[in-house]
Amino acid sequence: MGELVEKAIQGNADAFLELMEMHTLSMYKVARGILRNDADVADAIQDTILHSFEKIHTLQKAEFFKTWLTRILINECNQTIRHYKKVNPREEIPETPRTDQSLAEFEFKEMLGQVDEKYRVILILYYEQGFKIAEIAEILELNENTVKTRLARAREQIRLAYFQEMPKEGGTSNERKYTVG
Repeated sequence: MGELVEKAIQGNADAFLELMEMHTLSMYKVARGILRNDADVADAIQDTILHSFEKIHTLQKAEFFKTWLTRILINECNQTIRHYKKVNPREEIPETPRTDQSLAEFEFKEMLGQVDEKYRVILILYYEQGFKIAEIAEILELNENTVKTRLARAREQIRLAYFQEMPKEGGTSNERKYTVG
């Protein structure tokens, strides 16, 4: 992939298109986790591709291409969120239904819904995209310890939400305890 990135940096449009094809699914997953609306996700990806095509010559090291691309995508997603907050300050970004999800995708999305937004992006980058903590810190422009803390807090929020939904072992949640004597 390094050679492809180098060619794209030098202005080879075919190499750039091939890179975009390789990263479209991962861009979709990141954007979908942040925006949760397919139309906005498509716009963010399109804007990311355009912006990265215009600025690829500024990329200094080919090995950081995915990190660089993801940072651009997150900025585009944040710009969309800011737009919605200006237009409808009390409404969340509308979500469009999707029916072609696998069970694992559905469960992951449900899990993401259990955590605060600032933790959601970190979970997507860490578990879905496979970025290391140092890379996430660089992408989000945070301290590594902040990323670690947010990852731990997200896991705790998920754990609490999961165990809250499960009935207690040995009975129902409506069961009363009586003492004798």
